[in-house]
Amino acid sequence: MQRKDHLDAFGVISLTGFSLLLAFNQVVIKVANEGIQPVYLAGLRSLGGACCILAWMWWRGLSTRISPGTGWAGVLIGVIFALEFIFLFMALDLTTVSRISVIFYTMPVWLAIGAHLLLPGERLTSVKVLGLALAVAGMAWAMFNRSGPVGEASVLGDLLALAGSMGWAAVALTVRATRLKEETPEMQLLWQLVVSTPILLIAALFFGPLLRDPSLIHWAGLGFQIVAVVSAGFLFWFWLLSIYPAASVASFSFLAPIFGVILGWALLGEHVGPEIWVALALVCAGLVLINRPASNPPKSADGPTPAPQDPRA
Repeated sequence: MQRKDHLDAFGVISLTGFSLLLAFNQVVIKVANEGIQPVYLAGLRSLGGACCILAWMWWRGLSTRISPGTGWAGVLIGVIFALEFIFLFMALDLTTVSRISVIFYTMPVWLAIGAHLLLPGERLTSVKVLGLALAVAGMAWAMFNRSGPVGEASVLGDLLALAGSMGWAAVALTVRATRLKEETPEMQLLWQLVVSTPILLIAALFFGPLLRDPSLIHWAGLGFQIVAVVSAGFLFWFWLLSIYPAASVASFSFLAPIFGVILGWALLGEHVGPEIWVALALVCAGLVLINRPASNPPKSADGPTPAPQDPRA
């Protein structure tokens, strides 16, 4: 498909559907955690995803050769990726999808701050600073408001979700700051999956029994994550990014937490009180401002903003 300078109906529908897929996947992880230990589940997902991506690259004739100077960076993002998903999967074991959706998707906040400090040409504007303030206020509102049924609002779960969000931003920053930015998206993703697999599977041994009496629905949830999200979903996202402007793609990031809150309530029966809606509104408003394209965007040799290039669970 020819590259376009604006979103059309197909792009809007596709990006909306992808945001819905990410939100639904958090529900899937929450359910799958009931039968499979969270860290072990993350490790199996990385293993299966790596196999699928390797098969895809082989079928497309894409090179898996390690480019000079990228090995250490690939290992680094793989380690960070593993930590990110230890935090996220454990968080979903402890608290609700609704709360996770508000906290985890503040990732652009930490990415914008890190890029401002570490990357040339990524300075914060007054509009982005306002967006940061709104998103942080929404996250803080969600974390410090402990209303709702007992057991649904875990302090540790919230903190783990925050750590996972920061890990997600750290992966994106590492790619932008190293020669990995010159690699194909498939190769960047492959590094994360291959390196994280042994780390997660070994770490799982320290988090209790690997299986929690799994049934068909739990294994189906794992298969869904491997095929629909980590493999087909991410590749579809990269394909969309090759067609539409990065800023337009990034502007849809605010939909994922909205869908997450709605699906947590609709599919899992989670309590969603006014405090969650207020926090969600602040975070989404902040994400819109953070992803708002500048009137005269500076040219960068690094390419488009990395936020939309690194989708997560």
